This record gives sequence, C-alpha cells and structure tokens, in this order.
Amino acid sequence: MAHNSRWADLLTEQRNPASQQIDAVSTLDALKIINREDQAVPQAVAKVLDEVARAVDIIVDAFQQGGRLFYVGAGTSGRLGVLDAAECPPTFGSHPEQVQGIIAGGSPALVRSQEGAEDRPEDGAVALQEKLCTAKDVVMGIAASGVTPFVLGALREARSIGCAVLFFSCNPSAAQQVDADVRMVPVVGPEVIAGSTRMKAGTATKLILNMITTTAMIQMGKVYENLMVDLTPSCEKLQDRAERILTAFTGLDQPGCRKALLAADHDLKTAVVMTKRAVSKETARRLLKKNGNIVRKALEA
Repeated sequence: MAHNSRWADLLTEQRNPASQQIDAVSTLDALKIINREDQAVPQAVAKVLDEVARAVDIIVDAFQQGGRLFYVGAGTSGRLGVLDAAECPPTFGSHPEQVQGIIAGGSPALVRSQEGAEDRPEDGAVALQEKLCTAKDVVMGIAASGVTPFVLGALREARSIGCAVLFFSCNPSAAQQVDADVRMVPVVGPEVIAGSTRMKAGTATKLILNMITTTAMIQMGKVYENLMVDLTPSCEKLQDRAERILTAFTGLDQPGCRKALLAADHDLKTAVVMTKRAVSKETARRLLKKNGNIVRKALEA
C-alpha cells in the first residue's frame, strides 16, 4: 500500500540502492560508499551555475542599493545559512547586518535540534518582520526537501513585502511549486541514509552559499586579484594576513607593511593604493571612493 504523505514522493526521502547494504560492510567499505556518493555533489552543482549567477546578480544589485541578504532555513539548512552569514564580516569586512541567517527555533537551534520549530509557516513570516525586512532586501529560502513550512512562510512574507526571492532545494518537484525569482535545484539524488539531508544536500548547500556570498563580495570590490583586501585585522592571525597580502602586492617587508598599514589607519585597501601609486592617504581614499571602492579600478584610474 502506498504511503500517503507530502514527504513520501520527495527525492531526498527515497532509498539509495548504492547504500542498501551499508550496515553489513566493513568500516572502510562504508566510507567508500559515502565518498562515491559525495562525488556526485559538485557535478550536480555545476548544472545549476546559470541560476546561481542570476541569484548573485540580484544580490549585488540589492547590496548596491543598501539592501541586505537574508538566508532562511531550518535544521541543517538554517545552520549553514547562519554559518555563511557569520563568516562574511571577518572575511570581507562587510557589515554584520548585510548578510544574515535566520533559523527556525532561533539561536538554540544552532547547537541542538529543534525539530518542531520548522512546522509553522507563520513563524517564518514573523522572523522576517522582526528583521524589519523591506523591498530593498533579498530573501533566500533554503530547504533541502523544498517543503519546510517555516521557510515557505518566510518566502510568502518576502513576496508580500516586495523583496526579491531566491530558493534553494534538492527536490525538483517541490521546488517547482515555490514562487521565486530564481530557483537553484542541484539534483544530488537520494542520501546514503534515506532522508539524512545533512549529507549530500547539506554539502550542496554549503557549496552554493559559499559561491553566492564570495562572488557577490568580489563584485562589491572586497577582493583584489584573489586576495581579501577588505578584511578587518581584528586579531593576530588577520593582522598577519593583512601584512602578507600587502607584501604580495607591493613587495614591502614586514616592518614596511606595518608602517604602511599604520599610515593608512589599518585600512588595507587604502594601504595598497597608497603604496602602489605612491600617493597620500587622502588621495588613495579619494581614488577608491571615485571608483566604487574597487582596488583594481583605483589602481588603473
């Protein structure tokens, strides 16, 4: 007899024939099964890069107008959204409010599963209202299954506000039902352990969220060549990294880098432009401001 529920037909809930005997094999063979399945994830992500690019362009446009990006998810999806958002300020010197993660169940759900927290769509709507979301913002729902009520409620609220709406899922049939400007749906197939979307679906989520914020921050001028020139040297490790980045661009030794950073009020971009163009701090800042705070343009101007 067929089981009738909204989950029964979802791709992420199906059994994976490749792992059906995983409980009967050696430790190494179990790991090999998991590893083989994991290798399908980047290939699935590669097939949705056009959609990811459209999402990034929407986000960059919003950032340029002073808008924010909100990730909304539950469980693994929510945790990965919060993680990606939390890593933007130290990496790119972005404002902590520019990218924010919203997770069903709030902060406690980051460290302990709050499974019931995802079942109320109205809670997703309230979570967005509490962030004072406006039409300038972008809201991205993350739901491996594609049917998480908390996420769908937040997306409906985002639509009613007039936000751009993005959606990530690993279930094509469910994703088609969601009203979004861009849907990113890497088809990673059934999990090694049926329904355990912290595995392949979680890996696909992490890959795509990293791509989205990294590429958006590159477009916003937070990277020169492939180095992070907007990092905030807030600890010894980042101070050391700032000095090494300046060395890579200018050839200065460590004392020279420290002196240059001090002269630039510890602003790495300003230090790069001052040193490479042999100009004052004020001129460097003016060049950066005139060129959208993008180092490459300030150096070539």
